[in-house]
This record gives sequence, C-alpha cells and structure tokens, in this order.
Amino acid sequence: MRSLRSLLCGAALCAWGNAAAQTADPGLNGPWLFDTHTPGPCSATGAPHGGCPPGELVRIRVSTVVTGLVRPWHLTFLPNGDALVTELPGALRIVRGGKLEAAAVPGWPDPSINARSLNSVVLHPGFAENGLVYLSFVKARGAETTVAAARARFDGKALTDVREIYEADAWGSGATAGRAEFGPDGKLYLTVGDRDAANMTDDGQFRMLAQKLDSDAGKVLRLNDDGSIPADNPFANRAGANGAIYTYGHRNVQGLAWHPETGDLWATEIGPMGGDELNVLEAGSNYGWPLVSLGRIYNGSRVSEQSWWRPGIEMPVMFWMPAISPSSIMIYTGDVFPLWRGHFFIGGLSGQQLQRVAFDQPAPQSERRESLLVPLDARVRDVRQGTDGLIYVLVERDLQNGPGSARLTPNGSLLKLEPAG
Repeated sequence: MRSLRSLLCGAALCAWGNAAAQTADPGLNGPWLFDTHTPGPCSATGAPHGGCPPGELVRIRVSTVVTGLVRPWHLTFLPNGDALVTELPGALRIVRGGKLEAAAVPGWPDPSINARSLNSVVLHPGFAENGLVYLSFVKARGAETTVAAARARFDGKALTDVREIYEADAWGSGATAGRAEFGPDGKLYLTVGDRDAANMTDDGQFRMLAQKLDSDAGKVLRLNDDGSIPADNPFANRAGANGAIYTYGHRNVQGLAWHPETGDLWATEIGPMGGDELNVLEAGSNYGWPLVSLGRIYNGSRVSEQSWWRPGIEMPVMFWMPAISPSSIMIYTGDVFPLWRGHFFIGGLSGQQLQRVAFDQPAPQSERRESLLVPLDARVRDVRQGTDGLIYVLVERDLQNGPGSARLTPNGSLLKLEPAG
C-alpha cells in the first residue's frame, strides 16, 4: 500500500470511464443504469488501448432512496440500517425504513449552542452501549464564525444532553471545512478550514494561519471523546502550539477515511482554482498550504511561486487539475461489488460526479479513475458504504445557482448504487 504514496497524476492524464454509456434522464427520480469497466481500461469505450487490457463490464443501477433534503451534508448509518443526515442550514434528519421522516430530529440545535449551520454527525465507537453521537457545526459570534463539536445522546427519536465539547480557535470568515469522523484509535478527528477572508485577493495574511501552530485554522484536529486533547498528539507538549493539532498546512479538508488494511488516514482537500488534493495524513506533518499549491487564487494569481514542492512539506498522493472540489471519501470494503473492493470513492461538488479511484492496477497505467453519475448533473456531497454493502451518496441538484453550486432548496437526495445484473 505504501507504493500508492509515489503515484502522482493529474486528472487530465488519468481520467477514464465509459462516458458514452452513461446517459440518464436529467431528473432525480430514477432509476438509472450505468455501464463501467473494472479494473478500468485506458479508453472510454472499454477497448484495449495503449497496451491496457479491456476491463470487466460492471453494470450498476442507481435509484433514489429519499428526496426533499435541504443541502444534505453528512450521512451516518445506524446499526439497524437507518440513517442520520445533516442539513447544512441546521437540521438533523432521519431516514427510517427507507423513508425520510417529515420532522427534524428534536433536540438540535440546543438553546445553549449558537449554531449557524450543521456539518457532520458521527456515532461514538461504543454507540450500541452508550448512545452517544457527535455533531460538528459552525457557531457564530457576531459577524465571525468558527467550527465546534458537540456531544449528545440519541435514543432513536431525539437528542438529549447536548453539550459543546470543543470550540476551534479559528474565529473569522472563509472556508470552514467541519468534517468530523472517529478513527480506529477511538479519537475524534475534526477538520478546520483556513478561514481565508481574502480569497479573492493576493492578501495572504489569513490563509497563512494554516502554517501557524497557535491557530486551529487550516488544520486537522485530534480529540478525545470528551473534547480534551490526547497526550500523544504531535504538538501536545510544544509550548505555544495548540495541542489539538494533528496535521497542518490545509486549505479545506472535506473528507476523511482510514484504509482498512494499512490504517493510513486519507483526506480529500479542496484547493482554490484547481489543485484539489488526495493526501495521506501523518501526525505532525505539514501539507503545504499556502506555501505550496497547484491552484490559483480566485483573482487568477498564483498562490505561491513554489507550486509543487518545498523541503519539509508532504506532497499529495493525487491531485485534480481542473478541480472537482472533492467533498468526501470512502474506501469500499463490501462484498456486493467484489471488483471494487479496496477502491476509493470520492464525491465531487463543482465536478458533479462520484469518482472511483483504483490504485495498483495492471501495467502500463497503475492508477485509474472513473467519473460516475455525471449525467445526473448533481453535486455529490457525501459517499458512504451502507450496512448492506451497497454504496449511498448524498446529492444536491435542483435550482442550482450556476454550474457546481446549489441554493437552499429542498431538492437534495439520497441515492443508492447496486449491481444491475
């Protein structure tokens, strides 16, 4: 698996997929059929090309589970197969028995928490015994905001005992990130954006917070389940540093996933104009932003004259040029799609796709990418493996305010991918 770290490839060189076969009605009422090839040919039709053998045809059916969600952000499955879904404007919803309950889950937001939006909801590793869930959210203080985390009990119907356990030292405006996940070590990982309030200008004072160890901005944090700082965090004992920091030099980390075999922590990160990244996160490491970036500031200027590498900075395993705005990541481990076991699934916002990435593939092209669901014209916000081994994605589509964007309309959907025979 370590060989993956040496694979560096632009999407323009490695993108592949049976685009001709992926046609669908532009609505989201489904179902739709898509043809793909695994492990993936080097041509769009599945024919041999450039020495690559043809892939094996995999036909999938995509169907709508529920619709009527408002900017769905994070999907978490309960042990019984029901699902909790966060809506960015602030509601927590439940999909019970394949149906979206009309009312939001009571108990959120708690009056003691000035939550402006809701990002993640995750289960404590011991949820079956303690009923604890964790929520990441954006809280407000006047015109400023920051990322925070709360803990609550969920009895299957409502949240109780809601309590904020961590407030990021990242007050301001700009990218918030806000992804929360529990790792296999039982720790809570929380991503915080660089809070760059000047992302349309050459003024780098805000984005440079990502390089400062006395700020939570532009970081991935690692916390105990009560919000305290683990003693073995890389900067826990460094004077002047925020002890919660696990990695730094990030712009906007949106997805976290641990590899089931190696235990490596993989992260998707949205760049500015181009330069989205897939990284393996190692404790205490610097991932470069804004000292290194393949993207450009929104005014067209270079982020840095050193666009690719500096000493002491980790390079991405993979990048996207042009950007797809990777929102989430899942590494498939199920039995329903045996040919996809170990493959990475990455949601795209501006790219409006679910991208499948396969490493260690047959020569001569060891990394393959396939863009799925493109004809649906939908922003893919989250991707998860269900308790049934199927693949589920949260999308938002209708009434988009320009390419790759979405308004606050109840047209988000939960989709399901399954074999079509």
